[in-house]
Amino acid sequence: MKVFASVTAGLLAGTLALGTAQAQTVIKFSHVVAENTPKGQAALKFKELAEKKLPGKVTVQVFPSSQLFGDAKELEALLLGDVQFIAPSLSKFDRYTKKLQVFDLPFLFEDVDAVDHFQSGPQGKALLESMKSRGLLGLAYWHNGMKELSTNKDVLKRPEDVKGLKFRIQASDVLEAQFRQLGANPQKMAFSEVYQALQTGVVDGQENTWSNIYSQKFFEVQKTVAETNHGVIDYMVVANAKWWDGLPADVKKGLSEAMAEATAYGNKIANDINEADKKRIADAGKAKIQKLSKEDVAAWRAAMEPVWKKFEADIGRDLIDAALKSNK
Repeated sequence: MKVFASVTAGLLAGTLALGTAQAQTVIKFSHVVAENTPKGQAALKFKELAEKKLPGKVTVQVFPSSQLFGDAKELEALLLGDVQFIAPSLSKFDRYTKKLQVFDLPFLFEDVDAVDHFQSGPQGKALLESMKSRGLLGLAYWHNGMKELSTNKDVLKRPEDVKGLKFRIQASDVLEAQFRQLGANPQKMAFSEVYQALQTGVVDGQENTWSNIYSQKFFEVQKTVAETNHGVIDYMVVANAKWWDGLPADVKKGLSEAMAEATAYGNKIANDINEADKKRIADAGKAKIQKLSKEDVAAWRAAMEPVWKKFEADIGRDLIDAALKSNK
């Protein structure tokens, strides 16, 4: 009888364990930047909060620095169900909706506060769901920061200083048009390949936030970083829409709460990280940080006006106007 009871208890325990394992949701969160960046820190905070709010129900596995998929493959991986969450740069979505190109327009937003105001408004919130019919559901915007321009040249103050140079860009029609308007040569390239391309002279320069320039060591292979603040690199955390809609209500609620808290955390530290990394770059003494005057910025803005006009029809004048109002 003892043997029978023991076997029965073992079978029961195994059944319960199997039931628990089956009930647990495993979430793979893939991204392409280092853990010490704003996105990297926000992803880790989301993992911590989600597992705390949904103990035994959710396990979040975070894969930074293109460990699973590079930025050329991560959207495809999400749609195939190979990962559940990714947080691509907003530039990556133009093949799914042209409206998100508003974030790539040069010199549209004056600072991150203006970006935040637009994203939290009705137009910004609507954009989160603008790709659901294509299988992508936006859950949050995560800040990285304003973009700076860097090159392997000594002078970088005016638009004419980049003429003829090769710049790495994300896969974005707006960013391609931006550099062509300046007489430069844009080169689409995966984020993980940029350092070597700068080091070997395959490209002459790039545009990025201070935190990305520092964490990826781009400043070690560039002579000048101009403080242009000419655009924004933010991310949209997206889930596979079908997968998200199929989640139990309590899991969806817990994940939504965790995402909201992780977003507030990540966006709060983004500026601090960028400022600290800017100082580290300056202290390293390898790349010169070039300040721009109001006249310099006005020259850049005037040179970029045709890019706005080129994409106005696709983006919508209403979105551009809403973005401009966020600066006030």
